[in-house]
Amino acid sequence: METVEIRVRARAPGALARARFEESVIEETRARPLERLTNRDRVAFVVVGGSFVVAALLLVAWLPSARTPAWWELAFFVGLYAFASRLEYEVGIGSVVPTQLIFTPMLFVFPLGQVPLIVLGALVVASLVDIATGRLKPERFGLTAMDAWHTVGPVVVLGLAGERPPRLADAPIYVLALLAQFAVELASFSARDWITRRVKPKTQLREMLRSAPIDLALAPLGLAVAFPVATQPLAIVLVLPLTWLLRLLASERRSRIDSALELSEAYRGTAFLLGDVVEADDAYTGMHSRDVVKLSIAVAEQLGLSAAEIRDTELTALLHDIGKIRVPAEIINKPDDLTVSERELIDTHTIEGERMLLQVGGLLGSVGHLVRSCHERWDGGGYPDGLAADAIPLVARIVSCCDAFSAMTTLRPYRQAMSQQAAVDEVRAHAGSQFDPQITEALLAVVEQGTVTRAL
Repeated sequence: METVEIRVRARAPGALARARFEESVIEETRARPLERLTNRDRVAFVVVGGSFVVAALLLVAWLPSARTPAWWELAFFVGLYAFASRLEYEVGIGSVVPTQLIFTPMLFVFPLGQVPLIVLGALVVASLVDIATGRLKPERFGLTAMDAWHTVGPVVVLGLAGERPPRLADAPIYVLALLAQFAVELASFSARDWITRRVKPKTQLREMLRSAPIDLALAPLGLAVAFPVATQPLAIVLVLPLTWLLRLLASERRSRIDSALELSEAYRGTAFLLGDVVEADDAYTGMHSRDVVKLSIAVAEQLGLSAAEIRDTELTALLHDIGKIRVPAEIINKPDDLTVSERELIDTHTIEGERMLLQVGGLLGSVGHLVRSCHERWDGGGYPDGLAADAIPLVARIVSCCDAFSAMTTLRPYRQAMSQQAAVDEVRAHAGSQFDPQITEALLAVVEQGTVTRAL
């Protein structure tokens, strides 16, 4: 099963950034076949595709063969390979196809030196079908040649060993041939993606390592089929049930990825919609929340949190003041000191925020308890539950610290904004009382690095 493609546009630091990055790359990969060719695509075609054609012709000249398969055998294998090459199974930010089941027997049926050109012919047929069905832009047809490089490594290894029928005694040679396939495939895809999108080879290697186990699983099956196929080519039909099963699995996986992408986008869109509602009601609270989001994500990444934890941090930071829409705007924006009753009313906004998010349910409902705890203090003097130290959820501790820093450095109707240095000193002074000391250090490290641009 060969890796089809990896799309990378830029380095994406942090767990949440990587998760979103992979989502965007998957979407871009799916859209790529219908995009216009770029100049870099054309350069890659000339360099990578052209060198493959040269290499394939040299192999034909170097490896004469006594094998003389019938034309219908050639047509059958080409059609079957073309079919298998269109069964993309998405893995990570790339995809794989189950052509190993067909490619391995081909090495023992057709003249060894001609196999790369035969595979190229099969990929051409698949591309023509994709063009006819609207899955591929016609001008991208010529890029097919770049996807056949994986055939060169095994052909060279088997050619050096001497063309002969499959034998169990030659197992070490077959292992070497498979390794050569991986090596040549990695080199060709790295060259292609470096030219077209400046993808670093180590990124390509990382994604290939994610798909390699599938190749390793299918290669022995392809070799097992090669034994009967070497004397009776029609025995290749033995792989059809497995190929069909892989087609169903690929379709189901694509559907699951589609659902995950849609759900992720829906939750994020709902969260930002709620943020817009807050901003429409109180511009300071809405924009302040977006500022806290940036700081909180940066601190969470500084602490090495997982993608799921950083996702919760983002949603909690964005929605930590959502309950304030239940508080009259004249109290929120009051320039004078608040009365005791007014302060008590504002302090209910965390409970109201939790209640609202629980009504929404799903992922947003799951962060409701985090929103509730965003005004707790490390020493237990916060509200609404008086939690202390590690009893306060980690995400809430992060948002609390970032919320305070953002508020101190923001102009409010009742006071001037502090300088950044004054706010740093204030946060540091309250580490261990109001704020978690570890999170305080992470926030100050982020501020010192200057990696976050203020929203206000």
